Amino acid sequence: MSALPTEPTATPATPSDPAEPYGTAPRPPARKNAPTRIALPVALALLALPLITAAHHSRPAPYGDRLVAHAHVPGADPGPAPALRTRGRAVQAYEPRSGATRWTYTREGRRPLTVLAAPGHAFTLWSDGLVTDTERDGGGSVRWHRAIPESAGWLRTPAARGGTGVLRPLTSGAGMLAVITPRRIAAYRTADGDLRWVLPARRGCAFAPARSLHRDGALLVAQPCAGTAASWTAQVVAVDDLGRIVPGRTPLGNGDLERGAGAGAGGGSPEN
Repeated sequence: MSALPTEPTATPATPSDPAEPYGTAPRPPARKNAPTRIALPVALALLALPLITAAHHSRPAPYGDRLVAHAHVPGADPGPAPALRTRGRAVQAYEPRSGATRWTYTREGRRPLTVLAAPGHAFTLWSDGLVTDTERDGGGSVRWHRAIPESAGWLRTPAARGGTGVLRPLTSGAGMLAVITPRRIAAYRTADGDLRWVLPARRGCAFAPARSLHRDGALLVAQPCAGTAASWTAQVVAVDDLGRIVPGRTPLGNGDLERGAGAGAGGGSPEN
């Protein structure tokens, strides 16, 4: 008699390990080191922060500026406005009585030619034709930089006389600054360095910055011309903070509301 085949005995499912439905993706194995993998990038980022901060502080200052305050106490009364001088490659603000240096301003590879003191301002003309405005009392900041076109080459010549007369205030409180070069006179609002007007020299003529003076609220600037055809009156121009002074002018104004509503009316511009 042959033996009949027998069915294999089924193993009952364990309640703690239920059978997965058909088609379900297999579960990934548990990652016991997941916290370590997360912590590693965080630690690297924290270690990189000092390097990032150091790189930020080591970047060169714009225009090569280096402004250093000496013996400055925060909140202390700085006293009278310091006097100004150029010494070598630096602009120095110093105490008028003791001579102690209050702050020093240098620019990498440049030399200050002349400095103009005004209430709250220290205007400097540099050898590369840049004009800067530094906070005068404490040397807290360089407010603005303005490049004077086509001036660097001329400033290296004897005719420039070391920048004599290039920087001239146009108002008693230095609210406007004139920058005079042979080809043009440019006026800047000192509060923000905004260019307000430009007066070009007449054809065949050139402004002489060293030959300028203030008279009755106006700045008179010599404008010598080649040859003898031009009269002497054509070789002198008078300007103020609103531009060239000519009969019947209608200047644009400089945004100064204290001059009155009608001072800046009209749409004219300086003429020469």
